Amino acid sequence: MSLIRLGFLTSLAMLAFAGNTIFCRIALRQTEIDAASFTSIRLVSGALALWLIVVIQRNYFEREKNLARGNWISAFALFIYAAAFSFAYITLSTGTGALLLFGAVQLTMICYGIWSGERLLLTQIAGLCLAFSGLVGLLLPGLSAPPLQGAMLMLLAGAAWGVYSLRGKSSTDPTVVTAGNFLRAAPIALVLSVFFLKDMSMDSLGVIYAMASGILSSGIGYAIWYAALPYLNATKAATIQLSVPPISAVGGIIFLGEGLTLRLILASLAILGGIALVILSKK
Repeated sequence: MSLIRLGFLTSLAMLAFAGNTIFCRIALRQTEIDAASFTSIRLVSGALALWLIVVIQRNYFEREKNLARGNWISAFALFIYAAAFSFAYITLSTGTGALLLFGAVQLTMICYGIWSGERLLLTQIAGLCLAFSGLVGLLLPGLSAPPLQGAMLMLLAGAAWGVYSLRGKSSTDPTVVTAGNFLRAAPIALVLSVFFLKDMSMDSLGVIYAMASGILSSGIGYAIWYAALPYLNATKAATIQLSVPPISAVGGIIFLGEGLTLRLILASLAILGGIALVILSKK
C-alpha cells in the first residue's frame, strides 16, 4: 500500500472515530432522541453495515461461519461501551467526553500490560503518572469540571472498550469478529430500550444521526481502520489514535459552539502527552 493511500485511510478512520462523539453529542443535544434509542439504533445499524461488508468481501457460503467468530463476552463489553457512551454524552461536552473515553481506553490497556507482567521503563512510569494526574486534574471539583455522573459513565465506556480491544488483539480477521460482536450486542441494546420505554423519544433527525454513527463511524470506520492496520506497527497505530480527542474537540467547537477551557487544555496535554510517552518509549 502506498504511503499516500495509507495516510488517506488512516485519516478517514480517525475522522470516523471522532464522528461517533460528534454524532452522539449533536443528536442528544439538538434532537428529541433519547440515549437508549440512540444506542440501539447505532448498534443495529452498525451490525447491518458490518454484515454487508463481510458478505461483500466473502462468498455467500462462508458468511454464516465467518459471522460466528464473535463471542458473547466481547459483545457485552461492546454493549457496555456503547450504552455508557450515549448516556455520558447527555451532560458531557464533545471534547471532554472524547478525552475521558480515549484516556480510559489506553490506561486500561496499559494497566492490563502491567498486571500481566510487562515491565515499564522510567520514562513510561513518568508518562503513566502524568496521564493519571491529568485525569484527576480534569475531574477535580470546580467551575469547569465536567459533571461527575457523565464523567464516570464515560470512564466506564472507555474501560469497556479497552476490555473489548484486549479481547480482540489476537483476532486474525477483526472485521469479521467485530461484525459478529455487533450482531450479538444489538439485541442486548434493544432490551435496554425496553427498560427505558417510558422515556423513549425519537425524531427523524435523531434517528439519522444514530444511523450515521452506526453505519459511517462504526461500521465503515472500523472496516477502513482494519484495512490500514496491517501496514502500521503497534506504536504508530496507538500514536495515530491520539488525534481523536483533538478532532472531536474541534468538531464540538464547529458544530455545537462548545468552548475550550484552560482545565481541558491542560488535562489534554497531560493525558495525551503521558500516554504518548508510554507508547513511544516501548522497546
